[in-house]
Amino acid sequence: MQIQLNIHLNIISLHKKLSMALQPGSPAPQFTLFSSALKEVSLAGFKGKKVVLHFFPMAFTGTCTTQLCTMRDNFGYYDGLNATILGISVDSPFTLAKFKEENNYQFDLLSDFNKEISTAYGAIYEQFVFGLRGVSKRAAFVIDEEQNIIYAEVLEVATDLPDFAAIAAAVK
Repeated sequence: MQIQLNIHLNIISLHKKLSMALQPGSPAPQFTLFSSALKEVSLAGFKGKKVVLHFFPMAFTGTCTTQLCTMRDNFGYYDGLNATILGISVDSPFTLAKFKEENNYQFDLLSDFNKEISTAYGAIYEQFVFGLRGVSKRAAFVIDEEQNIIYAEVLEVATDLPDFAAIAAAVK
């Protein structure tokens, strides 16, 4: 009886998490975070532009570097479409500053050290590798000029990469 109750409660909890996931058409959760340059960056400041948000688990790891370097190498494409790119992780702004410098990223990296924005976007691991808790999931969102989500992708497997072609199509 207790096992059935626990299974039922787990299913209800999973259903609530899935139903709370951000979908295209949803208003984008607003935020103000510190950048790697130790400046406040607010989503509201980009109203009138499209915004591509890339959440990533940890600076200086292989897949995260690949994800952001792909965006770096395609930066001109997004610039020509009145769009900006922002990277977000729970790393400190100081770690993100070094990561940005070493990889020559042209876009801001934002520190969600308190995990509030990753949580608001449904892009957070409760449990991650090495017993770490509260690490950003790899995720991508495209936000339109009116600050509504037009593309949402949250990956469960940290070594998977977002669908860059779908992101580019959503921005276009």
